[in-house]
Amino acid sequence: MIDFVGKKRWFFLISWILVVIGIVTLIISQVQLGTPLQLGIDFKGGASMILQFSPIDSHEVSWRDVQSQLREEMAELGYDEARIRDAGKGNFIIDTRKITSDEARELADRLGTELDFQVEIIDYNLVSETVAAETALNALIAVIIAAVAMMFYIVWAFRRMPSPFRWGTCAIIALIHDVFIIVGIFSILGWVAGVAIDALFITGLLAVVGYSINNTVVIFDRIRENVSRHIRPNFAEIVNDSLVETLGRCLNTALTTFFVLLALFLFGGATIHYFVLVLLFGVVIGTYSSICISSQLLVVWEKREWRALLPFAKRPA
Repeated sequence: MIDFVGKKRWFFLISWILVVIGIVTLIISQVQLGTPLQLGIDFKGGASMILQFSPIDSHEVSWRDVQSQLREEMAELGYDEARIRDAGKGNFIIDTRKITSDEARELADRLGTELDFQVEIIDYNLVSETVAAETALNALIAVIIAAVAMMFYIVWAFRRMPSPFRWGTCAIIALIHDVFIIVGIFSILGWVAGVAIDALFITGLLAVVGYSINNTVVIFDRIRENVSRHIRPNFAEIVNDSLVETLGRCLNTALTTFFVLLALFLFGGATIHYFVLVLLFGVVIGTYSSICISSQLLVVWEKREWRALLPFAKRPA
């Protein structure tokens, strides 16, 4: 039998390493970029448009080369801050500072002339700074409300267990752990690859929170059943047995979800690319935290082994 509980110090050590890396990256990004995360126009305001490039003649086109030329031309025209993503089939998504629809049409005509393509605007979206600020605030409120609501639900669901608040608190700590690690990953991606977050990023985070709490509740419910049946005299042993019993279900659910998301990531459109990436990271981290963090926190709290949370600290003699 796998001894999950006996390895809890290693699980906590892995989580601390990921959290510290995230904190360092957020600080470095704040110092170098002025913001801990690269923000899309949903959070800082600006214009987003999809330009369709059609070759004037029938010659073969390398769209990767076109993207490079487009980026150079945008810089020459004074749009150094523009983010350009290949949406496939000659379509490019361009996020830039706030410009009017007339300025966007003028820009498209200029790009078509310089790059020798016929360019058409097939989508244009303008977000003001005020709306962007409201979106950022609402996103933060949404995440907080979701976490608090889930905590109260778990406290109510496990109200017949001793100290139900403990169960809810452990689940929410695991959720915060998941969210923070994903934010840290996207801070790294923003710093290294210029990946910006948008409203879909928050949607992905909320989906990850729901997925993670589902796995946690399944494991907690099995722990509750085994505690009621008194299958073991020791709470740590009950938790470990419950983890082993639910391991197959958790891993099967995670793998099937992961493969579907991987297919979407590889073959889906550019507009949902980073949204799916959030979900991919979330499935892995959420499954890990449900098995290796939330349930281990229950054991630590029950046995008052607070030193286990700091695996690098010396054990008492």
